[in-house]
Amino acid sequence: MTARFGPDELPPDLAPPRPADLLERLLDRAGRPARVLIDGPSGSGKTALALMLRERIGDGELLHLDDLYGGWDGLERVGRSVASSVIEPLSRGEAGRVRVWDWTANAPGEWRAFAPDRTLIVEGSGSLTRAAAPSATLRLWLDLEDEPERRRRALARSGGELYRPHWEHWAAQERAHARRERPRELADLVLRPARHPGDPVYTIVDERG
Repeated sequence: MTARFGPDELPPDLAPPRPADLLERLLDRAGRPARVLIDGPSGSGKTALALMLRERIGDGELLHLDDLYGGWDGLERVGRSVASSVIEPLSRGEAGRVRVWDWTANAPGEWRAFAPDRTLIVEGSGSLTRAAAPSATLRLWLDLEDEPERRRRALARSGGELYRPHWEHWAAQERAHARRERPRELADLVLRPARHPGDPVYTIVDERG
């Protein structure tokens, strides 16, 4: 899971213009300190949105589930772990703690701790679960049903060639997650990313509450 955007690597078709009105709306709904979950299938724009939200917050923390999966398996396991070890403790005013995966060494890496008085944005497939949803302050699902387009976007990222042979295996885990947890139904807002240059960067297609 090394194929993701760095801080200065927003995809060209998603970078301009900055959707200031949408970001402010999301942050108003999330409150402070916020606990934001951004879920959706690969290539749907989760990382780009998380980076923009963190930039707007300024002092928020960002947790990529890519850093936790432990290889090309474990989507369900990581979702459970994030709920019980990070999101739920933070909602009680306690510190959250999770161990990252060292992809270079192919072994467990260092522990990361999260303070309850700071906003945390969690992005990644499997983040929005029935266990985590009640303890989050904002739940987002990114909806892009065009799988060829999602695949193109995901494989176009830096490191995307490493992802190519694992696409189908990972997609099967994402489909199982969607059937098991029904994350779209748990979301406060369902967003659709831009399909073409000049389109709104994200469009709200469903909103609850």
